[in-house]
Amino acid sequence: MSSGRRDQIDLVWFSEVQWDFLSTRKQRLLQRFSSRWRILFVEPYALGRPEHWLPVTRGNVTVLTVPFLKTVPYRIGRLLDVALFRNAVAAAGELILRFWLRRLGFASRDRIVGLSNVYWGRVAARMPCALRFYDANDDHLAFPGSPSWLPDYLSRYLERCGLVFSVSPELTARLPIPSTVRCVELGNGVEYDHFATPLPDAPPELAAFAAEGGPLLGYAGAVDWVDTELLQETAAAYPHSRIALLGPAYDRTWQDRNRALLELPNVHWFGRIDYRELPAWVQRFDLALMPLLRDPLKRASHPNKLYEYAAAGVPVLAIDYCSALAAARGVIHIAGTPGEFVAMVPEALRDVRRAERQAFAREHSWDALAARMQSELLRASEREAG
Repeated sequence: MSSGRRDQIDLVWFSEVQWDFLSTRKQRLLQRFSSRWRILFVEPYALGRPEHWLPVTRGNVTVLTVPFLKTVPYRIGRLLDVALFRNAVAAAGELILRFWLRRLGFASRDRIVGLSNVYWGRVAARMPCALRFYDANDDHLAFPGSPSWLPDYLSRYLERCGLVFSVSPELTARLPIPSTVRCVELGNGVEYDHFATPLPDAPPELAAFAAEGGPLLGYAGAVDWVDTELLQETAAAYPHSRIALLGPAYDRTWQDRNRALLELPNVHWFGRIDYRELPAWVQRFDLALMPLLRDPLKRASHPNKLYEYAAAGVPVLAIDYCSALAAARGVIHIAGTPGEFVAMVPEALRDVRRAERQAFAREHSWDALAARMQSELLRASEREAG
């Protein structure tokens, strides 16, 4: 019987991001799947962060931590280049996975398998299932430190796929997708009401920082992808402004490498902000910044922070680093060069197109994107079964 006719649909998703660490596209989409879907979210182990060695539930999603190849400690990570050692480590992780798949009832051949963690590619390619799909939310092979053997893991998985979701045409063009596999461009979005609903109380830490005077410029997101040289130039050009950085650093050396930026008197890094609290911070920005690195990794991305900023109604200034910004030209300021970015700050601060920005954000809701993903998955599983 096809997936489209079953009352319950099982989905196993291999994620590169932990469920409770950073709110990303995966969480936003899966939380909106209908009650027909029973979802197992397999997250990686990360040193120093809360783990879920025993399954926990997040709505209709079961979250489970399974250590795998990427989580081998760095000092012995080079041993993974030796195929025998790599296969032994992978076999241990696969045994843990198989135990939990059976224990939790996700071992059926009728399940759907989704992948955004390429390190699981070879294992996921072998798993019996009704459908495999890949969610290309980033160029996962372009991340710093990606090993030379990883592209083969992705290629093997894509050869067994029935469907690919991609956030941008640039990213689609980089993927070795077989001509027989359907590719759907499904960008990022926003929980509009979460960011648009006015919150009267400012976070005390941010209020204290803003009280030092001048307009408050802010960035919300992983700080690893920020062009720190551009931020330094901006902070130096507007010494009476305040620049607030909200978000985690994946690279544990980021703080040490960027001392010059963080020691500026008008710059403060607040670290990771809980997603539930984030709107109260973003709504206080006089200007929301998108000073992202213009490298191959970010050029293929689709920033959901664009829609979050717009939903909050605040003015936005971005460096032209990805094609997704083009659709927002009517409601935000986009600089072609670092020099233009710095020079455009006063003009962007005067931007009063709040209603237009919020209307733009409303068109990119996670609800619509999740509905489309479900529809595409059901249609693809029916094709595979037929």
